[in-house]
Amino acid sequence: MSVTADICCVKNFKKMENKETVLVTGGSGFIACYCIIALLQNGYKVKATLRSLGKSGLVKQMLTEGGLRSSEDLSFVEADLQDEASWEKATEGCRYVIHVASPTPYTSATTEDDFVIPAKDGVLFVMRAAKKAGVKRVVLTSAFGAVGFGTVKTIPYTEEDWTVLNETVAPYQKSKTISEKAAWNFIKTEGEGMELAVVNPTGVLGPVLADDFSHSIQNIKQMLSGGMKACPKIISGYVDVRDVADLHFKAMTMPQANGQRFILLPARRFH
Repeated sequence: MSVTADICCVKNFKKMENKETVLVTGGSGFIACYCIIALLQNGYKVKATLRSLGKSGLVKQMLTEGGLRSSEDLSFVEADLQDEASWEKATEGCRYVIHVASPTPYTSATTEDDFVIPAKDGVLFVMRAAKKAGVKRVVLTSAFGAVGFGTVKTIPYTEEDWTVLNETVAPYQKSKTISEKAAWNFIKTEGEGMELAVVNPTGVLGPVLADDFSHSIQNIKQMLSGGMKACPKIISGYVDVRDVADLHFKAMTMPQANGQRFILLPARRFH
């Protein structure tokens, strides 16, 4: 091998070693998989959390289905929203965290506590571990459920709005509101320079990668399968999961995104 070739190899090796690592929580989830694809395609290393490492093979299949050509820079770590100790290992060596994991409808969560407690505790566990690990910025996947429920406005909702927690708010939307507020309060009281940006999407649709997909797509599945016996009047915005992943990436990398919430909804109205 020539000296020139040796130098090129060293340069490429250093470039690989200097890749920043991003922790993506809930790595088998619909939004999380597309975030992982976006990060790897943009040259980052990704550490994805799973409640069981036995799902890592399935996740790789999902990523391939989503168009990923190589998972060389992807690793997995076991972590659980109700196990605080697991997050120190997960965040170790990470520059950024994209925290997607949270209880959603169509999972084992049934009671209000099943939604609220893991969502809130999980956010705080991740934020504390991220702070200890020296993470620069956390991007939190919240939802419009933390913005526009429990009240009705005659003017557009903005990132200044918060869901009003009352008896009309379902457990999922309540969990999103409480957990997001907990994240902002952590930054205010304990963050000490760590940054936070939050993505608040409306309903999320897009190409399905496996049988485990978003609860928004469950509505479409029920309509097509006959599980939904009537055609309800659904009032919601819907966005493409690939746009959701792109916004997470921009919220992580753009300096001006720090301290901001981003409502994600269609650019045009469909009738």
